[in-house]
Amino acid sequence: MPGKETNNERELLVKIAEGNESAFRELMHVYQPLLLTYVFQLTKSVSNAEEIVQDVFLKIWMGREALADVQRFKGYLFIVCRNYALDQLRKIARERELAARWESEQAQLDKYPPADTETPAAIFTLLDEAVNRLPPQQQKVYLLARRDGLPHAEIARQTGLSVLTVKKYMKLAIAAITAFIRARVGNIPLVWIMFAIAPENFL
Repeated sequence: MPGKETNNERELLVKIAEGNESAFRELMHVYQPLLLTYVFQLTKSVSNAEEIVQDVFLKIWMGREALADVQRFKGYLFIVCRNYALDQLRKIARERELAARWESEQAQLDKYPPADTETPAAIFTLLDEAVNRLPPQQQKVYLLARRDGLPHAEIARQTGLSVLTVKKYMKLAIAAITAFIRARVGNIPLVWIMFAIAPENFL
């Protein structure tokens, strides 16, 4: 069956599309070993390969109604599996990057213990200056969000901007404030800057 789609496989696909679990288990029995080998070559991890293949079969089952129209099931199955495996590998890479960044920030916190209040005080002082340097629209959006605690939709209503533009201005404002403070305080943990930008500091 795996080498070339047969009439029997076509019948299985039609049955699966109709919700036949027995037919689905039969199809899994045929293709699961092939997919495990294929995904292991991509991930180099038995546990990741097993999890990905299980997820792929779950996706196939959840979208089973479309199987009746699939002409080359083996090719279709391997494409779905490859794309999902690559998505998971990218996700793992992002998680590792975030973990490394977090560890780096924690190391910086060790260099600047919370008991030292001079650096946080400097951040709060620079914060006002950074906000004052923002372009008028960015400044208005930022203060409405951080000082007044308004949601994006309400800010959009009050300013006449779209919600997407409000989100864009917030992102630009936070990036500008962060860069301004870091340029003047030095290699300070990002977590301290984000704490200074938090809403309660404007209340």
